[in-house]
Order: sequence, then C-alpha cells, then structure tokens
Amino acid sequence: MNYSFALAALLAAGPAFSDQITPDAFATLPPADVVILGETHDNPIQHAHQARAVETLAPAALVFEMLTPEQAAKVTPDLRTDAAALAEVLDWDNSGWPDFSMYAPIFAASTAPVYGAALSRDEVRRAFSEGAADVFGAEADRYGLTTPLPEEMQEDRAQMQFEAHCEAMPLEMMAGMVEAQRLRDAAFSRVALQALEETGGPVVVIAGNGHARSDWGMPAVLAQAAPDVTVLSVGQLEAPPDEVPPYDVWLVTDAAERGDPCAGFAKAATD
Repeated sequence: MNYSFALAALLAAGPAFSDQITPDAFATLPPADVVILGETHDNPIQHAHQARAVETLAPAALVFEMLTPEQAAKVTPDLRTDAAALAEVLDWDNSGWPDFSMYAPIFAASTAPVYGAALSRDEVRRAFSEGAADVFGAEADRYGLTTPLPEEMQEDRAQMQFEAHCEAMPLEMMAGMVEAQRLRDAAFSRVALQALEETGGPVVVIAGNGHARSDWGMPAVLAQAAPDVTVLSVGQLEAPPDEVPPYDVWLVTDAAERGDPCAGFAKAATD
C-alpha cells in the first residue's frame, strides 16, 4: 500500500505501534497526507477516539461522510464549540445519523475547514440501477469505477451487503448495493483529494469502517487515483476479528448499546 513505507518506519522506531493498537495510540498516530478514521456510527467510544486523533493530528481539513457540501459550508468557527446550535444548523435530527453529541467533540477538536462528502439520495439510488461509473461521470476511470471488480471480490462484497441488510432483501439485489458503495468510496476520495489540494493537508476523513478498508475502500481508490498520496487507514471494531482486518492499524472497543438492528427488517416483512 502507498502508506506502508511510512508505517514500517514508525514500527521500527519503537513499540508504540503494531497492526493492533490501543486507545492511547490515537494521541500519537503517524502522519499521512490523508488519515481515514473509521467508525461504527453509533459507538460513542469510537467517536471519542476520533476526536482525540483530530486534536493531535491538527489536520488542515476535515472531511465528513455525514455532511453534504452544502451542510459543510454552514460550519462556521463560532459554531464549532456550540453543539446544540451546530446540530440545528445542520438539521442533524432529520439526517438519520446517530445523536450529534457523539460527533460534536470531533468538530470542537479542530478549527480546520470542514468538507462534506455525502452524495444525494438520488445519486445513490441511480448508482444502484445505472452503475457507479455513469453516476460519477468525469474521471470515473481514474477512480477505478469503469473496471469491474474481480469475481471473488464482487461475490464477497455482495454477501457482506446481504448480511448487513439482515438477509431481508434478495441476494441478487446486492450487486446494486455494491455499486452504491463503490460510488461513495470514489466520491469521498475525490473530496479528500480536493481538500488536500486546497489546504496542503494533512486531511482527516471521518467515515464508516467499510470506507476505511484498505482492500476495497477509500485507501484502494486513493492508491489508484493519486498514487503519490500517503494514506493511513484506522479501523475500529466491536469484536475481535477472525483474521487480520484490512486496515493499516486497528483496535477493538466495547460495543455500543443498541437494540436488534434487524428488528425493523423483520417488522417490515410482516406488515
């Protein structure tokens, strides 16, 4: 990976880093042009880690999966430390994302410009039926969207989407979900590179763990679109993995308290 040489240097310098890290490492993450801080969206512990990392890294730009460019433009300096006012300006309660109290410390940890990477629902729906490349438009080839996924990867990703949707939708529909995910990864990467060009970096990206995956998420897209850009991907898991997970560094946190995520799917099936 384009980051590996820097990580190797850090590992050689001392014992603070290995593939698996501890929470203390969020205060000493190694530098990179783009640092992708993964998350389980409703886990407050993981958001606290992100805020600590942002404070330490002092990025020149912050990119949020959760914000559209229009929302990001409303994040003024005076709102960064006023969680209630910022949530209201962003209309966060109607966004579908977890409680803003989890994200507020990340905004407060930096004065860097905020970039929104979220796509419209219409664009995501179109990717499902038309394909990611057609929706992305110009530079789709640069971001890898015109190249079909290897068959095994396509099947693995479709299966993961099937399980993520509680096996409540036909497996055949998951190819569209994979296209939507590919579109998001490319769009987030495009915004990260825009932020890097406009600010000089480093850039921190706040996004779900799936987008931080080095095998097919943003790091893989960025490696193709901008191979000279160094990238660090950080995964935050809620259970010990069966095998080494696809991140540069990762840790396991306590799981968030939540109800059965498949309960809604089960109810819809019986209504």
